[in-house]
Amino acid sequence: MDVNTLFQAALLGIVEGLTEFLPVSSTGHLILLIELLHFEGPKGHVFEVVIQLGAILAICWVYRVRLWDAAIGAPKDKGKQRFIANILIGFLPAAIIGALLHEYIKTLLFNPWVVSVMLIVGGVIILLVERYKPEPLYQEIEAFSWKLALKIGFCQALAMIPGTSRSGATIMGALLLRVERKAATEYSFFLAIPTMLGATVYDLSKNIEHLTLDGWGVIAVGFIAAFVAAMIMVRWAIRFIARHGFTPFAYYRMLLGGVMLTLLLAT
Repeated sequence: MDVNTLFQAALLGIVEGLTEFLPVSSTGHLILLIELLHFEGPKGHVFEVVIQLGAILAICWVYRVRLWDAAIGAPKDKGKQRFIANILIGFLPAAIIGALLHEYIKTLLFNPWVVSVMLIVGGVIILLVERYKPEPLYQEIEAFSWKLALKIGFCQALAMIPGTSRSGATIMGALLLRVERKAATEYSFFLAIPTMLGATVYDLSKNIEHLTLDGWGVIAVGFIAAFVAAMIMVRWAIRFIARHGFTPFAYYRMLLGGVMLTLLLAT
């Protein structure tokens, strides 16, 4: 394996881990950075998808007590049953739409132009939601109805457009649906677990024949880097969002999108 490729894979993994749980689009950052680095990973964009699982495993570790408690308590506790059901229901829209439109999305939308535009659009939407969001009614995930979970799931599905941000779409949608900020953020984290696990399994099944030993090595480096970076980032993200909200991320998105569009137009 080429040392430079491994270094780039580690850098991309770090960027993934730092951005997965922020409303700035981790996939968008990966696509832009891959373009700038001229990174050549495994075919089919499988690298970008699989390393996200490293960040998701960090969430599983950070929330291991709550997840384990929900799993063992579900047979007898209706609140825990509702917690698990709401995560699975919220996952369904992305699972179904992703399976139907997978090839179209990967072929036509995974490019820096789409990412740059969606970064700016998403930034504007975040500013509007932060300013005009209604008063929250739902303080915890266990209080969600199945209809609310499904609606938030459809919001998450919008993030299949690179640059939108899975966490951003989920959290902003939840806020508009009157979910309290902390509950919306945590729901986005938990919803990422089945979503990214499903996306990883699906992508690997579609591209397994293209993966060489070197390809697996490159993915492993990015995966580990994403896990470590996400472990560091996730607790900070919760504290920062609680204190400052999402407005700083909106301005960051618009700035990055504007810079990237300028660079793309100049080349």
